[in-house]
Amino acid sequence: MATRRTYGSYNDGCASAHALDLIGERWALVVVRELILGPKRFGDLQRDVLGIGPGVLSRRLQELEESGIVVRRTLPRPADVTVYDLTEWGRELEDINAALSRWAVRSARLPIEADMSPDTLVLAMRAHARPAPAGEPTRTVGLGLSDSRTDGHEPVEYLATISPNGTTVAKQPIPHDVDARVRATTLAWKAVVIGGAPITSGAAVAVAGDTAAVHALVEATTLQAPAGQPGRESRQPARPPRTPQA
Repeated sequence: MATRRTYGSYNDGCASAHALDLIGERWALVVVRELILGPKRFGDLQRDVLGIGPGVLSRRLQELEESGIVVRRTLPRPADVTVYDLTEWGRELEDINAALSRWAVRSARLPIEADMSPDTLVLAMRAHARPAPAGEPTRTVGLGLSDSRTDGHEPVEYLATISPNGTTVAKQPIPHDVDARVRATTLAWKAVVIGGAPITSGAAVAVAGDTAAVHALVEATTLQAPAGQPGRESRQPARPPRTPQA
């Protein structure tokens, strides 16, 4: 198969063009996106990136390794498995991914009803995260997301901290002392934080603990910024949001 010519080979010395040589191939940035929150095994990546074949995934990982964006390593015992991780330089691509997310939500062709992997949904929340209003207490929410695109996988856990100093969502086991816990499918939680659906306890979204903390998390990470908060784009869904059925 012929090697794709780079932009540099056409005498284009632009750094942004070179960036496209590094991550512009189909699936490349999507693979990077799935590694931003932590390392994954080959099978995890193939599960989380729907539509990519093993051959294409292998090629993209090899290209990203050769470019210094991804590194392959073995986790220490007892795991003792090979995983793919981002290098320190590669991890800086979260800012690029976030900027693309903030830009693309204004697209009329955004597939607002399509599903997302747990990590991708959390990255969207991080991209649009805002501090809590001044005077609000610091709150913590444990978020457990089940990928509604596939069956039989354990929920992925995240810890969200919402305060006037900023809002963070990290991939980690949920501690016991959080203010609230949320268990949801990705489709249901996306309907809340992106589609504007109400938070309702049930089979698709279950809330335990301080509901005010959960509302604070949604208000701080929803793509529709609260009125009077400059610097964030506000996007109305292309169609009325719907609450997914269990």
